Amino acid sequence: MTATVAADDRTMSAAEYETWAAEIRRLADERGAVVLAHNYQVPEIQDVAHFTGDSLYLSRVAAETDAREIVFCGVHFMAETAKILSPDKTVLLPDHAAGCSLADSITAEQLREWKADHPGAVVVSYVNTTAAVKAETDICCTSSNAADVVRSIPADQEILFCPDQFLGAHVKRVTGRENISIWAGECHVHAGISPADVRSQIAAHPDAEILVHPECGCTTSVLDLVSHGDLPADRTRVLSTGGMADAAAATTAGQVLVATEIGILHQLRALNSKTEFIPMNARAACRYMKMITPAKLLHTLRTGEGAIDVDPDTAARARRAVEAMIAIGEPGRGGE
Repeated sequence: MTATVAADDRTMSAAEYETWAAEIRRLADERGAVVLAHNYQVPEIQDVAHFTGDSLYLSRVAAETDAREIVFCGVHFMAETAKILSPDKTVLLPDHAAGCSLADSITAEQLREWKADHPGAVVVSYVNTTAAVKAETDICCTSSNAADVVRSIPADQEILFCPDQFLGAHVKRVTGRENISIWAGECHVHAGISPADVRSQIAAHPDAEILVHPECGCTTSVLDLVSHGDLPADRTRVLSTGGMADAAAATTAGQVLVATEIGILHQLRALNSKTEFIPMNARAACRYMKMITPAKLLHTLRTGEGAIDVDPDTAARARRAVEAMIAIGEPGRGGE
C-alpha cells in the first residue's frame, strides 16, 4: 500500500492536495471503486491511491478486491491486464491515450509472422505487452521471474522472447540459454539511461549502492563493470520495480543510484527517509505515465468514463499465458 511523505515533489500546495485528495476518496467510496497507481505515476496520484506498485501486483489486487470498479492509474496495457484477470469488473483508465513505447514495439500480427518463421518455438512475452500479443503467447513473464520462466522450458526447445531486447539479453546472460531469439524492442525511457550516465554518476557517487532495472540500456555496462571488479558486486543489483521498493526499505546505505523511470523515487523516499535516492538519469521520465493527471483521475471518478474492454476470446487466450506464468511462481512481489 502507498505511503505518504512530505509534499516536496508534488505540484500542488498542501492545501490544494488535501482538498483534491478528500474529493478523490469521497468519490471512490461513493462509486465502490479502488484506485490503483503504478510506481511511475505522479506523486499526488501515488499518495492518494489505495494501492501503489508494479503492474502485475496491481492486477492481482484488482483480481482479489471486492470493489465494483477498478481505476487504474498507469498505461493502457496495464489496465488491459487488470481486465484480463478481472473480466467481471469495470476497469477504468483515466486517459486511453496513455500508451507504452515498449508494448507498441511488437504487434500481434508481427508476433504471428515471427512464430511462422520458427515453428514449434515457445513464445515468452513480457507482461509489458498488449492483450492481443499476450493472446499469441505461450507464457508471460515479468522482469523478476523471466529467468525462471525460461528455465522452465525444456533445454532443447527454441524460445522466442519479446519484446524487450535488454531484458531478453539479461535473461540469456543469466540462464546461459543459446536457443533463444530476442525481439528488438525497447522502452524509450529505459533505453535512454546510458552507459555514459552510469560512468558519470558512479564517479560522482563512488560509495553509492546501485539499483538497475533490466530494461535499461545500461544494464550490460553495469554488469561488465561488476565482472571486471570496477563495481562491488555486493552493492550492485538488477531488480524489478517491486524489487527496488523492497531493497529501498531494507538498505542502510547513505546513497543509492536508481536506474529506472524517475517516478519511483517518490515511493523509495517514502519507504526510507534516511537514504538519499539519486536518479541515474534525471531526465528518465515517461510522458505516457505522466498523462494520468490529478484532474483526469478526478474526472474519471466523477463520470465513470474510460472503461477498458478486451474481446472475450482475446482475454481468454491472454489469461492462459498469464496463468501459465503464475503457475511457475512469482518471486516476491516484483513485476515489471
